[in-house]
Amino acid sequence: MDDDVRFRLLRLLEEHPEKSQRQLSDALGLSLGAVNYVIKALVEKGEVKINNFRASDNKLRYAYILTPSGIDAKARLTAGFLRRKYAEYEALKAEIEALEADMPDKPSKVSASKGAG
Repeated sequence: MDDDVRFRLLRLLEEHPEKSQRQLSDALGLSLGAVNYVIKALVEKGEVKINNFRASDNKLRYAYILTPSGIDAKARLTAGFLRRKYAEYEALKAEIEALEADMPDKPSKVSASKGAG
């Protein structure tokens, strides 16, 4: 199971435990089957538990609740996610600076970001 997907799903479940798997798949841009697979894996790992609740239309729905283990896992995954994103940011920043240095007429940062030049 991909750590980024696991992190994003745990984060979304913590914020919206009542969302259906279809809503989760739409929010994450993943297939319904992929979300179902990851939720089952999280339940097996003891990071998420499933509770029933009655929706306003009197149908039973599920709520996906993070367990203490799930909260700990989300904290660890958050730290890893931030490390990866900071590394990506620094690499992109260095690439932009190198490209700007190669330009004969260096545009200002504002005009370059707007596509003018």
